[in-house]
Amino acid sequence: MKKIYFAFAVLLMMAACTQNKPAETAAETEQATSEEAIADTISDETKKANMEEVQAFLKECGAFFIATADGDQPHVRPFGVSEIIDGHLYIMTGKVKDVYKQMAANGKFEICALKASGSEWLRLSGTLVNDETLSVKEEFLNRNEGLKSMYKADDDNMAVLYITNAEARFCSFTAPERRVRF
Repeated sequence: MKKIYFAFAVLLMMAACTQNKPAETAAETEQATSEEAIADTISDETKKANMEEVQAFLKECGAFFIATADGDQPHVRPFGVSEIIDGHLYIMTGKVKDVYKQMAANGKFEICALKASGSEWLRLSGTLVNDETLSVKEEFLNRNEGLKSMYKADDDNMAVLYITNAEARFCSFTAPERRVRF
């Protein structure tokens, strides 16, 4: 339980640090554009391997926390499912939930996941894109049978969102941070 509180505290600190962030400078905008160009040069094989590594980390952690924003107010919630389907890493929620409304208004997010050891964690940021493809929703439910009691692929509530422009930061108390993109 202490580990979950620790992860939650880390997320709250990250959110607090971003609340008063000044507007991007021209140099920061140029750097962001340059980083996107670098991401475009990553091979498809590397992107796939990076995505699979992130997915394995999330699965090992079980629960992970996702930060969204409502205006200038950050919100953090636990999530427990993610899947790679058709070359995209997806998460899932309900369209009636505030978290979905925040994601729809601002697709930028950050996930923090902490391993049971408490000494390794993942920070994943990027943009979420809603996907209304029925076959993707069906596959997501088939892989997560427990969700079938709450959602149906065609119920107009189930939302599956995939991650784009992703940067994952693998962190540890015992090793240097490592970053990957997909």
